[in-house]
Amino acid sequence: MSLASLIDHTWLKPEATKADIARLCHEAQTHGFAAVCVNPIWVSHAARILAGCGTAVCTVIGFPLGATTTEVKVYEARQALENGAREIDMVMAVGQLKDRDFSFVEADIQSVVNLTHQYKALCKVIIEAALLTDDEKVQACTIIQAAGADFVKTSTGFSQGGATVRDVVLLRQSVGPAIGVKASGGIRSRETAEQLIAAGATRIGTSNGIAILQDRQVSSTY
Repeated sequence: MSLASLIDHTWLKPEATKADIARLCHEAQTHGFAAVCVNPIWVSHAARILAGCGTAVCTVIGFPLGATTTEVKVYEARQALENGAREIDMVMAVGQLKDRDFSFVEADIQSVVNLTHQYKALCKVIIEAALLTDDEKVQACTIIQAAGADFVKTSTGFSQGGATVRDVVLLRQSVGPAIGVKASGGIRSRETAEQLIAAGATRIGTSNGIAILQDRQVSSTY
C-alpha cells in the first residue's frame, strides 16, 4: 500500500477559500490521497470536484473542541453526509470524559456513528490526546470501540499538541487490530509519517501531504 493512499489531505484553516479547496482536491486526485479533509462549509464543493474519483471527502464535526451538544453534532454530520461527505471526523466530548461521564461520551459518539453508518460512511473519533492522561486515552478507546466507530484519531491539530509515536502505540495497543488509528497534528516530514505508520497508524491527517511524499521538511503546524 502506498504512503499516499494512507494520507488525508487536509485544509481546515478558517481563511480557506473556494480556490484553496479546489487546489486541495486536484492535488488529492493527482497524488492518490485517501481523502481530502475540509470544514463542513466546503463539503459540497469538494464532493462536486471529486465525484467519480477514488478520493473520499472527509469533514470534521464538533470541531475543534468537541463541546457542542450531541444534537448539534448529529445535525452537522447529517448535513455533511447529505452534501457528499463519506468520512466523518468527530471530536469527542473531552470534558465529559475527564469527568468520567462515560455513558454520555459513548452515547454522544454512538449517535454520530449510527447516523454515519446509515450513509455507509466512516466515523473517526478525535480524542485530543494531548489533553488526556494515558488512562483516559485507554478509556476513550474502550468507549470508541463500544460505540462502533471505525477509527480513533489522535488530535485536531488545534490544541496543545499533535500526533506522537508514543500515543499511536498506546492507541493501537488499546484497540488492537479491530479499528483504524488516525494520527494527525504536526506531521511535517516523511520520516515522522513513516514512524507513525510503523507504530500502528493506518491513516495520516496532514496539510503537508505533498511535501511528505517528496520528503521535504515543512514548518506547517497542522
